[in-house]
Amino acid sequence: MTHYTQTRPPISGRRMTLATDLDGTFLGGTEAERSTLYDWIERNRDSIGLIFVTGRDPAFIIEMCRDRGLPWPEYVVGDVGTTIAKVRADGTIAPIPALEADIALRWDNAGARVEAALEGHPGLTRQPTEFRHRISYDLNPDIYDRRAEAIVAELGLDWLISDNRYFDVLPRGVSKGPSITRLIAHLGIAPETVLCAGDTLNDLSMLISGLPAVAVGNSEPPLLAQIDDHPRVYHAHAHGAAGILEAIDAMNLHDIPKGV
Repeated sequence: MTHYTQTRPPISGRRMTLATDLDGTFLGGTEAERSTLYDWIERNRDSIGLIFVTGRDPAFIIEMCRDRGLPWPEYVVGDVGTTIAKVRADGTIAPIPALEADIALRWDNAGARVEAALEGHPGLTRQPTEFRHRISYDLNPDIYDRRAEAIVAELGLDWLISDNRYFDVLPRGVSKGPSITRLIAHLGIAPETVLCAGDTLNDLSMLISGLPAVAVGNSEPPLLAQIDDHPRVYHAHAHGAAGILEAIDAMNLHDIPKGV
């Protein structure tokens, strides 16, 4: 069962909403730093909304929340932006058809075409997880052949490399940034009350979407190079969870007790 109840204020009425990546960001930092952030969020669920914006799939999110004690989000932008879903009170994650219809149309069941085009491509190993609107590969940078990018473009799709070890094939124009922006508009959340948090290049479109944003202290250098000139992106010194709290305090998005 989720840790929030349906009697809480609508997410559009909260003082702030945290829209956060998981690996390296919400899951980053020390165990003590993560516990500090998670406990603070749980104590303030009436005034803080929580959305996970991640490359992970819903099954991973359910496992982390149900079995490993991660705070339950209320909404999920998963699969690098190709899933937009609501978390139900029973702990299941249900796609929002009105927001996913365009994603499915752009993808147009392209999985088999992508697999055939990239079969045996140097440096790419197909990930075994079956996704609905994306294909993902593990990337070996030592032997990766960049011609894969042109092959994907010729298919009318987008490619994305993150952490120098993941290669995602996505519907044209779909990624974390456009999807979180659409979800926030759909929910009626005031954009200035949202904090987007990330640490790798697959967070770039979210961090430069125009919403308040933070790149946590352990962000990969290629991401930092891309966001250097974006005034709405806060560069945290602290890593992971602690970097999120640092940004919330620095940007005055919510009251944080001294010592938290």
